[in-house]
Amino acid sequence: MRRGGAVRPPRDLARGLRKPPAMPTSGLVSVRGQVMHCLETGSGAPILFLHGNPTSSELWRNVMPWLADRGWCIAPDLIGMGRSSKPDIAYRFADHAAFLEGLIDSLNLDRMAIVTHDWGVALGADLVARHPDRVRAFAFMEGRLEPLPGWDAFDEGGRSLFRRFRTPGEGERLILVENMLVEVILQAGTERALTVDELDAYRAPYPDARSRLPLLQWTREIPVGGEPEDVAARMTAAFEALRASEMPKLALHASPGAVIGPGDVARWRACLPNFAARHVGAGRHFLPHDQPDAIGRTLREWTHRSDGFRTR
Repeated sequence: MRRGGAVRPPRDLARGLRKPPAMPTSGLVSVRGQVMHCLETGSGAPILFLHGNPTSSELWRNVMPWLADRGWCIAPDLIGMGRSSKPDIAYRFADHAAFLEGLIDSLNLDRMAIVTHDWGVALGADLVARHPDRVRAFAFMEGRLEPLPGWDAFDEGGRSLFRRFRTPGEGERLILVENMLVEVILQAGTERALTVDELDAYRAPYPDARSRLPLLQWTREIPVGGEPEDVAARMTAAFEALRASEMPKLALHASPGAVIGPGDVARWRACLPNFAARHVGAGRHFLPHDQPDAIGRTLREWTHRSDGFRTR
């Protein structure tokens, strides 16, 4: 990686290529005494791609090349996930936010555009609230901007499943032992069939129960009815920051989708300044796997203006 904090530069960049290849290359960055893995491509102003649960930077592999001539595209694996270190921490929202801020400091990222999915949406919005001077645009898909008022906000299937994940003993069996998020939910949340290579890339970081602790904890961080209180408070503050900010905001959604629907888009149009929405076609939850090209083209359109990120 560039701009400081490097442990091992991406191989192709280490050879001194003048222009990075379009397809992302790997690098490791030292953060808070641990190592965070990133994919990167392109050059220029930074574009930070944030994944959610149970994915990794692999989620963005086929989207990032579309933006390689628009800026320096960086997709980290959140701490404890993908090829990043798995320290002995609680993997609370605050832990992920702290390591993400450490990565941003290590790479000296300023005036970032942020492209987000799932829990990456909440982490990205939190960055907007805490570091508004460092973020210039915010794109998001299939993630929550606000805490859920109660369990009725889930559909019937989601309500039952996530209550099971949060039940002591039951959640441990489903996620730590059976690896349900990777083996079942990942494919169920994707419109097309994932390839063996894609599934193996997600299986590799989680060979045993202990390695899957971050996946379990993410399911218990979703703020429902005000709990966990600290996560609910941070997400509420982040949404208020988005409401007060004139920075460009873009929601990408699909049909049938899973988290973002037409009602959400209509409500955000009414309350978020400088907001745009784009439908990217057929897809479920893991849209960057279902529609990488449509997402890439949409983001290119969004970045077409000379200042880089201004909605039309």
